[in-house]
Amino acid sequence: MESEIRRGAVRLGLVETEASLRLEVASRTDRGVHARANALVLDAAVPGHALLGALNGIAPDLWFDRAAQVPTDFRVRSARRRMYRYFEPDPVGRRRDWAAAAALFHGSIDVRSFGRGLPMDRPCLRDLEAIRLHWEAGFLVLDVRGRSFVWGMVRKIVGALRAHAAGTLPLPEIQAALQGELRLSLPMAEPESLVLWEVQHGIRWTVPYTGRPRARMRRCTAEVRAARARVRVLEALGAEGEERSRAGRATPPGFL
Repeated sequence: MESEIRRGAVRLGLVETEASLRLEVASRTDRGVHARANALVLDAAVPGHALLGALNGIAPDLWFDRAAQVPTDFRVRSARRRMYRYFEPDPVGRRRDWAAAAALFHGSIDVRSFGRGLPMDRPCLRDLEAIRLHWEAGFLVLDVRGRSFVWGMVRKIVGALRAHAAGTLPLPEIQAALQGELRLSLPMAEPESLVLWEVQHGIRWTVPYTGRPRARMRRCTAEVRAARARVRVLEALGAEGEERSRAGRATPPGFL
């Protein structure tokens, strides 16, 4: 996303070169992870409404809906709170096992077992508010709230909860890892189900975007059509497979 914004800013004449654009993003995500809400800070010599209009012309999958003027020493990465939402499509085990493991993730925790690229010779602490579970549209949804996260943290937390619900990771081992007493090797959950849902800074957004998101609506329409086409293809393949299965069951023994 950041590189796409830099290229777009040059193309739209906001800056002369990519290197000259002061740009900082509140949160960076892995490839495949979605973002419903993020925030960035940049220098631009145009009014807020015009800036939003220009930014919304960069790419149809990038959308900026509000802006605010901030001091030059404002640091967008120093957010008060971030919330990630993970959509688990087919949860293993029982929900109460998911909830029991999720309840351990609160307060100050050592995340060396729940992140990537971290030094192992000293504690790495992060504060989590809580993990909330609820059902939505057939998914088990996990809301993970905290001030800051390390690389891969939410995906590894989901991996730990999955392992406990599957019966392969006891609660005492998760607790020991959170206290820095045990090093776990955890798989990372798939990135496509993870969404950066909210970033809060405690600032007042003073400039809303009032334009019409034509490019965004065209993209959404195209994606809906493509999704419906994929569903029809899968349904057709499933029906064909079922028909072949029935035909196979009806085939006399020894007939090929």
